[in-house]
Amino acid sequence: MIKIPSFNGKSKRPQRRFNRRRTSLLRQHPGLLHLLDSGITLGSVLLCLFLLPTRLPGMELLGIGPNWLLIWVVAWSVKRSLWAGALAGVILGFLQDAMTSPEPSHAITLGVVGLLTGLIQKQRFIQEDFISIALIVFVMAIVAETIFALLLILAGDRPTEYIWAYYQRVALASAILSSLWAPVLYYPLNLWWERIKLSESR
Repeated sequence: MIKIPSFNGKSKRPQRRFNRRRTSLLRQHPGLLHLLDSGITLGSVLLCLFLLPTRLPGMELLGIGPNWLLIWVVAWSVKRSLWAGALAGVILGFLQDAMTSPEPSHAITLGVVGLLTGLIQKQRFIQEDFISIALIVFVMAIVAETIFALLLILAGDRPTEYIWAYYQRVALASAILSSLWAPVLYYPLNLWWERIKLSESR
């Protein structure tokens, strides 16, 4: 009786060996793992900056798109300290200022978002599933737009009635879209950061 070789078994073995070699390489060189983590984290920030002015189908409501930087700050802050979240928000806010307008600064709004997100998770009020993350993003988008509207009013260069009318439209549209798209960014980033923590703990 002629035995037919199993191609499925042979195709899996090289892949497993490759994964083991890659894992052992990262364990032997932790600096390489940190470099890879920094590259992916920075790349995700650059992707959010690129997507911020982009209006693809399904990414626009009343002329407003998702606040990708706010989603990133929430995804970063849910498993980190208050100050780590606030610092990330301030840095990304300055990056957004460089792309749009520095007055009023987005560093204030995103910094508050990072701080509040870290505070919420520290108290363990909400679990870290997709629905909870979408809810956090929805609330934080409302908070961010409210703070931004207050900063515009304090600047005094625009009529208050116009600011509040515009704020109501922007806040709701941004909150809805950002919460809907939040899992798209949160899931891969959270999965990667979880694997990094697992690798470091071994």
